[in-house]
Amino acid sequence: MPVKFRDYYETLGVSRSAKADEIKKAYRKLARKYHPDLNPNNKQSEERFKEIQEAYEVLSDREKRKKYDQLGANWKNGAEFTPPPGWGPGGGFQGTINIEDLFGRGGQQRSPFSDFFEMLFGGTGGMGGGPANAGGRTRAGARGSRAAESETELSLPLEDMHRGTMRQLTVRMGNAERTIDIRIPPGARDDSRIRIPGAGPNGGDLYVRLRQQPHPHFTVKGDDTEVEVPITPWEAALGATAEVPTLDGHAEIRVPPGIGSGQRLRLRGQGLNIRGGGRGDHFVRLKIVLPKELTETERKLFQELSKVSKFRPRNGSTS
Repeated sequence: MPVKFRDYYETLGVSRSAKADEIKKAYRKLARKYHPDLNPNNKQSEERFKEIQEAYEVLSDREKRKKYDQLGANWKNGAEFTPPPGWGPGGGFQGTINIEDLFGRGGQQRSPFSDFFEMLFGGTGGMGGGPANAGGRTRAGARGSRAAESETELSLPLEDMHRGTMRQLTVRMGNAERTIDIRIPPGARDDSRIRIPGAGPNGGDLYVRLRQQPHPHFTVKGDDTEVEVPITPWEAALGATAEVPTLDGHAEIRVPPGIGSGQRLRLRGQGLNIRGGGRGDHFVRLKIVLPKELTETERKLFQELSKVSKFRPRNGSTS
């Protein structure tokens, strides 16, 4: 029965001659963009994420890519496809591992891949739960009885990577299912990996690659964190004490008189935990903001200031 042909190279936005590292880079960029954790209740992003996963499943695997490339480059994406005579599912992997963040699982078991994939590579086993709850998907399988390594991604808040936490992962191969407790150590970093011996296909190792979720306030630069804090013009001119958010809650900082917008203040040792001991620094970037609307009193005060002040920054005067 014909199915729609899928151009996996087009899905990832790479050429047919792309190297493995190019394919991985393109996959990671797209996976971050369309990951269900970052696009909740977005069906279109969910479907796009599944297409990206399927494309990478094929193009990141040497044997699958070789088999897929035998079809040639003349197929049109979306066209009906029927395998050539004698084409069989041999060479496909024998099971799929599904790793899920157990903050929630639901839905009916279903194949994670398209009919086109199934026709080329055979059955893959079921995946429980919907992508919106998924912590990640493995991208490698076992052939024959050989133990194979596999990898999945797990998305975590910055605070959990900083302090450490415990998560449960459900590993399923065929009809067998087991739950694994995984410890995220304090000081984990984005793109770091955790190895779980024997949890992969046929007893191989499973690697969990950690991904830091975007934080609403903090940015991360190495071991340091940074937050932008607004201040008023009079606080910048006269100095002030301001309460600022940190990973540990809040802290008070002293804003020195005459500070400029964009300047940073450092809170030593209040950044990220460092493996082996110690912490990075927390930086506060100050941003001078003005009220959008002035009261009559405020307007008069600003007008008076403009008359008495000799401050003319465009003329080189700094006092």
